[in-house]
Amino acid sequence: MNLWNSPESTSVGREPMHAVRRGERVRLNGEWGFELLDDPCRRPSGRWRPIEVPGAWTMQRIGDSPHYTNVTMPFPEYPPSTPTRNPTGVYRRVFQADPRWTGRRVVLHVGAAESVLLVRLNGREVGASKDSRLAAEFDLTDHLRPGGNELLLTVVKWSDASFLEDQDQWWHAGLTGEVYLYTTPATYLADVHAVADYDPGTGDGTLTVTAELGSRDATSAATWRVRVHALGAAVEEPVPMRRPRAVPSEQLEIPAELAEVDLFGLYSGRAAGIAVPAPLAAAGEMISAAMFPAPARRVAVTIPAPGVTPWNAEQPTLHDIAIELVDEDGTVVDATTLRVGFRRVEIVGRDLLVNGRRVWIQGVNRHDFHPRTGRTLVPEQIAAELELLKRHNINAIRASHYPAHPALLDLADEYGFYVIDEANIEGHAYASALCRDPRYLGAFVDRVSRMVLRDRNHASVIAWSLGNETGSGPNHDAVAAWVRAFDPTRPLHYEGAISADWYGGHGQTDIVCPMYPTIEALRAYGADPRSDRPLIMSEYQHAMGNSNGSLDEYWEVIRSTPGLQGGFVWELWDHGLDPDGDGRYRYGGDFGDEPNDGNFCLDGLLFPDGTPHPAMFELRHVFAPLRVAGTAADVRDGAVEVRNERSFAALDDLRLTARVVTATGTGQAVEIPLPPLAAGASARVALPRALVETIAGHDGVLAVRFEVSTAKDERWAPAGAELSVQQVVVAEPRADLPGIVPMGARPAGLELDGEGLLVHPLLSQGPRLAFWRALTDNDRSRFVRGRLAATGLADVRRELVAVGESRGRTFVRARYVTATGHVIEHEQAIAVERDGRLRVDEHVEIPATLTDIPRVGVEMTTAAGFDRVTWVGDGPHECYPDRRASALTGRWSARVAEMAVPYIRPQENGGRTGVVHAELTRDDGATLTLDADRPMQLNVAHVTTADLASATHVWRLRPRAETVVHLDVAHRGVGTASVGPDLPTRYRVGAGSYSWTWWLGAAAS
Repeated sequence: MNLWNSPESTSVGREPMHAVRRGERVRLNGEWGFELLDDPCRRPSGRWRPIEVPGAWTMQRIGDSPHYTNVTMPFPEYPPSTPTRNPTGVYRRVFQADPRWTGRRVVLHVGAAESVLLVRLNGREVGASKDSRLAAEFDLTDHLRPGGNELLLTVVKWSDASFLEDQDQWWHAGLTGEVYLYTTPATYLADVHAVADYDPGTGDGTLTVTAELGSRDATSAATWRVRVHALGAAVEEPVPMRRPRAVPSEQLEIPAELAEVDLFGLYSGRAAGIAVPAPLAAAGEMISAAMFPAPARRVAVTIPAPGVTPWNAEQPTLHDIAIELVDEDGTVVDATTLRVGFRRVEIVGRDLLVNGRRVWIQGVNRHDFHPRTGRTLVPEQIAAELELLKRHNINAIRASHYPAHPALLDLADEYGFYVIDEANIEGHAYASALCRDPRYLGAFVDRVSRMVLRDRNHASVIAWSLGNETGSGPNHDAVAAWVRAFDPTRPLHYEGAISADWYGGHGQTDIVCPMYPTIEALRAYGADPRSDRPLIMSEYQHAMGNSNGSLDEYWEVIRSTPGLQGGFVWELWDHGLDPDGDGRYRYGGDFGDEPNDGNFCLDGLLFPDGTPHPAMFELRHVFAPLRVAGTAADVRDGAVEVRNERSFAALDDLRLTARVVTATGTGQAVEIPLPPLAAGASARVALPRALVETIAGHDGVLAVRFEVSTAKDERWAPAGAELSVQQVVVAEPRADLPGIVPMGARPAGLELDGEGLLVHPLLSQGPRLAFWRALTDNDRSRFVRGRLAATGLADVRRELVAVGESRGRTFVRARYVTATGHVIEHEQAIAVERDGRLRVDEHVEIPATLTDIPRVGVEMTTAAGFDRVTWVGDGPHECYPDRRASALTGRWSARVAEMAVPYIRPQENGGRTGVVHAELTRDDGATLTLDADRPMQLNVAHVTTADLASATHVWRLRPRAETVVHLDVAHRGVGTASVGPDLPTRYRVGAGSYSWTWWLGAAAS
């Protein structure tokens, strides 16, 4: 059968999904023989080449490369058909049968295969499986032979299942999960399920462990027992067995009036109004037992847990459980372990509650991703990833858009995360069709049910998601009903159910989980009387390139509006691939993959190497566990308000220190004792006397900086790890603050070139107006790009109108004419100050026809060698007008190259807001200073706007020896418009008058 074009077939000979952990494994990871075919119907030639398992073959340079599309399928066929050329990998491995396996069941575990897996052992077909993200297991016992055994695993890249795996990520192929063998006794623990319920009203818990037995023989296990060790107790229950009762043959005479009665009616004794004699009822039971064997034997053990410590993401307390299968002789035949957390998840009205308390979902969407392997991970990599998330105060993960690597949930239980586990269903290209196609019904149920069976013992999993972007149809109704009946302990999540109507879709989702709503839409939901469920955004704040504007404003509305509980930022990783390990990250089209969606896969908070985007600091700030609030008057009076922003934990695991910030730097950290504040509580806290005296005795204080850190070693961070840095501004920065020293010898004279531009010995290009920036990914969106392009500001012609002098000042009038004919008038007055600096007064008139432009400011280029910058303003990381909640006022210093942010597709980057003073220095001591009469947007870089705009990859940029300086009086915010709403009008730059003053100073070497 052509399994790869048969959506009704989800597996052949595959073992049921389970949650039993097997300790002893014969690992088959490592080097396998491999042959790539172009058709799954072809047979391998036997010319094997080495390949590494696990790992996508698309990342191992064997002739089939990665392919990136977002929505569009990478081939034109309609479901369920696949392309004629269908790359097929055949993997070969010989393993030795262990003599100790005799009499035991031997199972093959394949952690993940994309997208159809066919298994052959010693030339015999064993089975097949679909679903590229979940493990498939096969009983090899009857196919083994003593000594060497040849295992062939065939992986077909494209299949009917590919249409259900149309996620926004790279298309790969191969054995991407680990492969191993394990053995069990003939009668074994087939599955274990633990429900660790917690009653927040009483503080007591109840543990119910259900064990399911499997057996390869007919041996009765009637006198066997299941023993559970938990909470200091050992409780056991006998294994129930249903045995057919022996009925003497003479009692089976069937009366004539029953001769035509359907025997199935006898089994229950309800034969259409005909009384069934007792012997026949007994016979029916016997026949029923013979014709319909009892389901796998199950036994449930219940253990009370009075006063148990519950699990939550802030205090992830876990309890170890051991489950044993014991035979009639008292021998432990099989055993496994679990770690459970006692907790209850429920929805009450518009609130999602964990242990009776409302929780904030401060989440991110994540894929399994690695730049070298595609998506093959090891637990250590996942641990490092989750540790980074915890240090940035992220407490929730949406497993987009498939069940994650199993190690992730183990670590999420341990570290403390709320997880929405999502089924491997996304039929984006055919969303409205697949959800209604009965041929795919089995695949829907298979994928969701196997996820639930694998992951239901994890405390971190608080909701089941039916998938992503696959419309809403009867296939979803069917699988939602299954999940509700099978696991009533968790709510359902599915965005497709409410995508057209936030107030509908109750059958498929218990959570209103929209994508990319506006702040106004969120506020409206909270005020609407039809709102009857919690709203948790499945995706928002699209983190593509220089992005994530207005995150703080989203959370101001979330925290103040009933019914809103947070959401999941899209997404965690930039999916740039680096198959050669040279740091040159690739995106769609870089592998000759057509069609492709370009750099749309670069939309994460982390660069591919795990380095955070600057936007991660914004998340860390907005999600801070402890909030410090106050005014300049408060800190001068010696007290601030401290609020515990968590849902469960007090403050004993946190440390708070403070520093005084001036224009010359920051003072020593002083510890502030924290009161024993309960979750959600606030209190006024006194500042140390020494800190208050420093503020009172220094007239150049800019701010008091508060640092929140871990007070003790955590599993995910050592003591002293920084979790948040906040500030109370005492005085807005000014260029005349103490510590900012004007410098520079008096110029020999004021000189202009033939275009009326200032000539300066330390500048290779004098200052001129700038209105354009290298478009960000959000600027390139369909919502914004056309509007910005219509301005013509990417190509501006400057025309000198007049130059004159009066009372020691030189006046320059010019106009800037855009490529589309808009005219911007500019007047400039330049004078030499007594301290030797050049004072420049600017006045710009943006015409009414230009309502949305990137920037208004001046641009200049230094001579070569000015490689270090110091500034007074916001820092230390990149910030823009709508993404500066985490920015800190102070004096900062860096190399010019360090100011840049290496977004893989070059774009506007590296800006700093609120700058009133900057110094650029050269190794020989030469210095340029810039001062402004108001906070400005500063950008310094070794590349020009044109360099950024023309480069396709950051590694193609060639840094210049000169430094390009932008000093903007107005700069457009970054927003999130690549997917989602454009930024609010208050962060746009438009028509009107702009006047400001700035000074240029210099000191020679």
